[in-house]
Amino acid sequence: MILVVDAGVALKWFFQSRDNEPDCDLALAILSGVDDERIRLLQPPHFIAEVTAVLAREKPEEAQNDLLDLLSIESRCSDGPEIYTLAMDLAIRCQHHLFDTLYHAVALNTHGAKLVTADRRYYDKAFGFGQIVLLTDLKLAL
Repeated sequence: MILVVDAGVALKWFFQSRDNEPDCDLALAILSGVDDERIRLLQPPHFIAEVTAVLAREKPEEAQNDLLDLLSIESRCSDGPEIYTLAMDLAIRCQHHLFDTLYHAVALNTHGAKLVTADRRYYDKAFGFGQIVLLTDLKLAL
């Protein structure tokens, strides 16, 4: 299974101790699937920077260690003109931020991949384009 997880899903890996952070168990199941090699992660080029920016702001004392953990997670980066072109088209059509649509463009440009998002607002705008699932609706074969 090939998944693209957006920053909102990835941050749940690091905010699992927060009382108000829902669905961390679902996000951690993805990480477990990566460890078991049942899931391959594919990410846009800004993924590490976006997650790291939030970690630095929200958890400055732990951000360095969290970054090292993030960098140790097996994933591939996908970019190229077709990713940016598609992301721009999605941003215009959905009237949504390009950084969010880049995740979806990677999934749409990769046969069999799905974007997993915790962002209901983007999901509601973009589900008609396909290859997107809310974290709460993701079914993982265990």
